[in-house]
Amino acid sequence: MAGAVPAVLWLRRDLRLGDHPALLAAGRDGPVLPLFVWDPALQRAAGASRVAFLVRTLRALDEDLRRHGTRLCVRTGRPEQVVPAVARELGAGAVHVSKDFGPYGAGRDRRVAAALGMVPLVPTGSPYAVSPGQVRTGAGEPYRVYSAFARAWRARGWPPPAPSDPAAVRWVELAGEDLPAEPALPEGLRLPAAGERAALDAWRRFRDGALAAYAEDRDRPDLEGTSRLSAHLRWGTVHPRTLLADLELDIGADGRRPGARPGAGRGAPTGAGRGAPPGADRFRAELAWREFYAAVLAAWPASARSSFQPRFANLVWDDDPDHWRAWAEGRTGYPLVDAGMRQLLGEGWMHNRVRMVTASFLVKDLHQDWRRGARHFMAHLVDGDLASNQHGWQWTAGTGTDAAPYHRILNPVTQARRFDPDGTYVRRWVPELRDLPAPAVFEPWRAPAGPPAGYPEPIVDHAAERARALEAYGRVSPGAGNGSQP
Repeated sequence: MAGAVPAVLWLRRDLRLGDHPALLAAGRDGPVLPLFVWDPALQRAAGASRVAFLVRTLRALDEDLRRHGTRLCVRTGRPEQVVPAVARELGAGAVHVSKDFGPYGAGRDRRVAAALGMVPLVPTGSPYAVSPGQVRTGAGEPYRVYSAFARAWRARGWPPPAPSDPAAVRWVELAGEDLPAEPALPEGLRLPAAGERAALDAWRRFRDGALAAYAEDRDRPDLEGTSRLSAHLRWGTVHPRTLLADLELDIGADGRRPGARPGAGRGAPTGAGRGAPPGADRFRAELAWREFYAAVLAAWPASARSSFQPRFANLVWDDDPDHWRAWAEGRTGYPLVDAGMRQLLGEGWMHNRVRMVTASFLVKDLHQDWRRGARHFMAHLVDGDLASNQHGWQWTAGTGTDAAPYHRILNPVTQARRFDPDGTYVRRWVPELRDLPAPAVFEPWRAPAGPPAGYPEPIVDHAAERARALEAYGRVSPGAGNGSQP
């Protein structure tokens, strides 16, 4: 249409072209400029692995756009300055975004909307199947407990994938900048393949393979039993709605998938006709955890930096630098803890079961502040997501939304025996123990000759520190019981 007013599509955590409601909205009336603002404020909290993965993701997005005759416009600076300047330069009628519900993102968007003046900032969709704030109790309050949230989330349902088609969009270009160079990575660190195509390939491999046994294998770090999609979900190279569409293939008599809202339509799930795959319910439940934590953070933004349960604000934490260093370097003398911390350094990722074990060890065995551990994870994780990371740490610390008492304390030896029964995972990441058979590999200090050369004795006694943790928590939350050791 001649004379149509162009629009800016400001991309943030939606670095893809398919299943993209904001792209669909931006391209409805005129040409579209794809814009990414390299915001220095966001990079300061991210480690080299996450920044490098972001650069690779943006590079892949630019390659996809070039296949459609355009390129990604990259500008550096504060978004409240850069976005209005780009809108003026383009003569844009609107700036389209996927809505951001994080504390920083929501504040940033308010500043940008104010700076845009008469040019509207138009939010369409979000990084979630159901945007934070849409699932509430009967009294209109946000949920505080996962199980109740998950039931309501599933009952509410979600729309089908958005039919965004980059080939149907009229694109427009503005001069931009080169992407920043990737930061130097630690020697040997390997990142997952980046970009929308890589995300969809990873999903198809998981869906057609490990998903069948996901309910049984997801807690086993020695197996390739998880999707490894967390980094892609974090940057939006795949949308959870796309995954849910593939999990909801059993069409009911009313013509709707079980997860679809009335009137939402069937959508176009890939692999239609296969039937709902085994493991789908468990995987859907894990996606619901991600949505729950996002909803909690949006309702209580302060929970990113302080304990969700105020009574735990008075906990007194240790700050022993030797204990911290041993934990961060994977040299605690507890093999499963050390394997997890070394995987974090070696891959920028850690198996979720082991994330819980390592977090429990820092908070309950070493008595260090959960916020310090959360910052360490965010500095190293490729998939570092504020809502999931902070509230995952609070779940383990016992200060968060979990309905169970604070006295859940994970025994690192018991956890290793249960979830790494042959010691495969431990030996992979702690080569000093590669010659120890199970079960000695879980307690190398009990071997006849003690731990192998180069591997430390345990830095603390778990039973003693468990008792100390229960006593400390009991002082600020009396009457909670004697504790459990999963």
